[in-house]
Amino acid sequence: MMRTRPLKVALLGCGVVGSEVARIMTTHAEDLAARIGAPVELAGVAVRRPSKVREGIDPSLITTDATALVKRGDIDVVIEVIGGIEPARALITTAFEHGASVVSANKALLAEDGAALHAAAEAHGRDLYYEAAVAGAIPLVRPLRESLAGDKVNRVLGIVNGTTNFILDKMDTSGAGYSEALDEATALGYAEADPTADVEGFDAAAKAAILAGIAFHTRVRIGDVHREGLTEVTAADIASAKRMGCTVKLLAICERAADGRSVTARVHPAMIPLTHPLASVREAYNAVFIEAEAAGQLMFYGPGAGGAPTASAVLGDLVAVCRNLVAETTGPGESAYTQLPVSSMGEVVTRYHISLDVADKPGVLAQVATVFAEHGVSIDTVRQQSRQDGVGEASLVVVTHRAPDAALSGTVEALRKLDTVRGVASIMRVEGE
Repeated sequence: MMRTRPLKVALLGCGVVGSEVARIMTTHAEDLAARIGAPVELAGVAVRRPSKVREGIDPSLITTDATALVKRGDIDVVIEVIGGIEPARALITTAFEHGASVVSANKALLAEDGAALHAAAEAHGRDLYYEAAVAGAIPLVRPLRESLAGDKVNRVLGIVNGTTNFILDKMDTSGAGYSEALDEATALGYAEADPTADVEGFDAAAKAAILAGIAFHTRVRIGDVHREGLTEVTAADIASAKRMGCTVKLLAICERAADGRSVTARVHPAMIPLTHPLASVREAYNAVFIEAEAAGQLMFYGPGAGGAPTASAVLGDLVAVCRNLVAETTGPGESAYTQLPVSSMGEVVTRYHISLDVADKPGVLAQVATVFAEHGVSIDTVRQQSRQDGVGEASLVVVTHRAPDAALSGTVEALRKLDTVRGVASIMRVEGE
């Protein structure tokens, strides 16, 4: 039986995502009501620029006082799509205090202060849902939080930023340099005017923190995530990857240690074999590869950003939260019972691809091999070739076996001190094998 009193929704933010959420709520109102078991009503929209024309939205719903909107007391659900830390954190907390559940797309806030938000939701008996905070329309949060709740997830490996994937894909397919690929991404609207959050890995690191926390039932904040961007990736790195049968991706990697006593979370460029499913993810698409004990290997793929895809995730959460309200219950909250420590990057076991510029003379390879041996790092393959652009110089490429990252970093520092090593052309981790 359909509940007649509508569930009232407050929308905080009406930009690219917010306006699409409002449009879908209006045009699909009957379908949403049928799926929820009650009508939903857009009761207010908080914006910064009230004079802007917003098609399909009743101007009487527009307000600049977001605090007053969430304090009204008759609001059932608050949708927060304004982003950033403040005032979003204060508004979400106020919403809980005044009896509203919250749907958020705010990855930065959840990665920084998710535990406190979950605690506030639980204290007031309300829901906090945030599918849209990670990888746009791709369902990841709910499968990890609910579908795989009975399984043991050991690894989450993914491409979670469309801008960086577009840039690396263009560098791979066209031979363009980083700057050229970034210019193309900007022209097509994939990159912001200030692309720092994307290209330096901040966006992906926030998503990695959220995914690691859910996957491993422990608290992981963005400060726990090792982060490297892709600004140092060169066309030569891309070419080296191709020679190895690999491609380069900016990966978010969350892993449970082999002994199960700790976890790691990291974001950095890496070479992955062309045979790995993530290697085929092109342009601005996202994909996440999950390895679970019972389920095995799972891959989630789709558009990771944009107004409509992100709005789809927001509306999915809205339906779930509203169903809970109709049933007078709440969904799953934070699960952090394991309280596992987050290990540093130095403890991560990984492989390196190291390209050195060296003197082209006998004994150089032996010197380099000795440095690796002294640091306990085993060499998998090595390739030395004379350079046509430099007399008496050669290019030496070494691919290692898996070893602690600290040992590999120490090896590189020792190599820099050799008289026969002119320079370290590139260093990149190798993943997905």
